[in-house]
Amino acid sequence: MRDYNGKTVYVGIDVHKKTYSCVSICNNEVVKRDSMPGKPEVILNYLNNAFKGAKIESVYEAGFSGFHLHRFLVSNGIENRVVNAASIEISSRDRVKTDKRDALKMGVQLSVGRLKGIHVPDENREEMRSVTRLRATMMKLRNQVGNQFKSLLFTQGLIDVNDDTTVSEKWVERKIFEVKDKGFLEDFIFTAEQYQDQWMQLNNRVKEITKRMKAQSKQEQGLQDIYESVPGIGPIHARQLINELGDMKQFKNERRLFSFTGLTPCEYSSGENIRQGHISRQGNMYEITPTTSHYISANPIG
Repeated sequence: MRDYNGKTVYVGIDVHKKTYSCVSICNNEVVKRDSMPGKPEVILNYLNNAFKGAKIESVYEAGFSGFHLHRFLVSNGIENRVVNAASIEISSRDRVKTDKRDALKMGVQLSVGRLKGIHVPDENREEMRSVTRLRATMMKLRNQVGNQFKSLLFTQGLIDVNDDTTVSEKWVERKIFEVKDKGFLEDFIFTAEQYQDQWMQLNNRVKEITKRMKAQSKQEQGLQDIYESVPGIGPIHARQLINELGDMKQFKNERRLFSFTGLTPCEYSSGENIRQGHISRQGNMYEITPTTSHYISANPIG
């Protein structure tokens, strides 16, 4: 039986909904490969029992599972970090992907100091963030229904091929009146009204969520005013940015801010030839704009 007293064990965790796959490394050697039920209490007991006396450092990819596991491990003495999947190095010859191979990559790269954890928001910010992300989801669904309604109208010549009208309550009501006025069959009228009802329900949800965002803004009025001072940033977008970026004290410089937002350009340079491509987009996907990042880098908050 190995003695882990005074040693550091590095654990790569491939997280799935129902299972965790773990590969543990100590002194540059793989010492354990195991899978277990996907419960934080189970993996904590596993690590404490398997590596008594050791300092344990663990890592897993950011994703669907959020930060609950991270907070649980940290609160119980495990030095855990969450990493962006894009930061995990993959060999060009790597053609096999399994849970344990993914866990091995993370464990190895963690053990040699090649993995840097992302910023984990506090629980209050994460909960507030859920509101603005919900609004983004509802907006997307509303736009989809609006486009489907337009497609239906187009099949009957009720909108022009170049029609780019923004769907609104008044526009929907006007088109429903037009459908009824032109004497279409009850089946077509029924279909059109179903789209109307679906669009209106989503629109009302967006309104309710927006009210909640306004309440959030009042709770953080000072920060809200700072973000709204950015040219072109209104109350809604400011609230989205606040819930994603907070007060930005976690960013030591503008390079880290750009990396977080995915605005760092790709670069392929060799010798005297310097070639920069499109932005990497390897960052936060929610409502971050180049205009905002440029302004903030010149006018740091906090």
